[in-house]
Amino acid sequence: MRLIKEISQMKTWSETSRKNGLRIGFVPTMGYFHEGHLSLMRRAKELADKVVVSIFVNPIQFGPQEDFRDYPRDLERDARLAEEIGVDVIFTPKAEEMYPEGFQTFVEVERLTKPLCGARRPGHFRGVTTVCLKLFNIVKPHFAVFGLKDYQQYLVVKRMVADLNLDLEIIGHPIVREKDGLAMSSRNVYLSPEERKSATCLYKALCLAQEKVKKGVRIVPTLKQELEQFIISHPYTEIDYVEFCHPETLDPVKEIAGPTLLALAVFVGKARLIDNTLIEP
Repeated sequence: MRLIKEISQMKTWSETSRKNGLRIGFVPTMGYFHEGHLSLMRRAKELADKVVVSIFVNPIQFGPQEDFRDYPRDLERDARLAEEIGVDVIFTPKAEEMYPEGFQTFVEVERLTKPLCGARRPGHFRGVTTVCLKLFNIVKPHFAVFGLKDYQQYLVVKRMVADLNLDLEIIGHPIVREKDGLAMSSRNVYLSPEERKSATCLYKALCLAQEKVKKGVRIVPTLKQELEQFIISHPYTEIDYVEFCHPETLDPVKEIAGPTLLALAVFVGKARLIDNTLIEP
């Protein structure tokens, strides 16, 4: 496995691989790998001849009060785990090279970034789409794999790729969970043992919603109220949002009349956790 830090070297490796007829799979990450990340790499291995994983904690997708400086980092551990999977290249660019002095170009998807996390984190998705476009141009993959825990991010990146006629496929991969249902996240390390117990309320709330809908409860305000009460009944929790949306447009719905995305964002202690499920009435 190669560790590449410079953009020019990454481009050269990718161009050579493409000239040799090799299919490149790409997994963009911010590092501090867990089983969710590793499952994306395994999926890429199944579909590609060569797999590139980027590790880059992207400064322009963090707000001024967010956890950029505290975000967990461990390159040595990440490299060991990626090599065990069979990843061919880890690309770890420096922020100074990704955003040199005078950088002033950004990419923005408009409608899909307005609700959910976009409403709570201004500028977040502009940072995500900008760094993804840069990484796609550098790595030159045939496809990229994104985890569906960040469902809005998956939709936004897929929209950008379609709108800008980029020559790659965006593949969504299912959420990977702990045994008790908690969605795997690098930010789970922020949780104390007591907070970790409360954090399972996100998955339990998703299951509760599925159960209510199966029993015929279809009115969204009624469902939201029950879910919010359930979540705040757990200690250390503060709700950011509980939303029912159309799974392709993210427009809010008032009644569960077809496939519906239920998306949650909840602070548990200082950790902001997200989760989602697709509800089929």
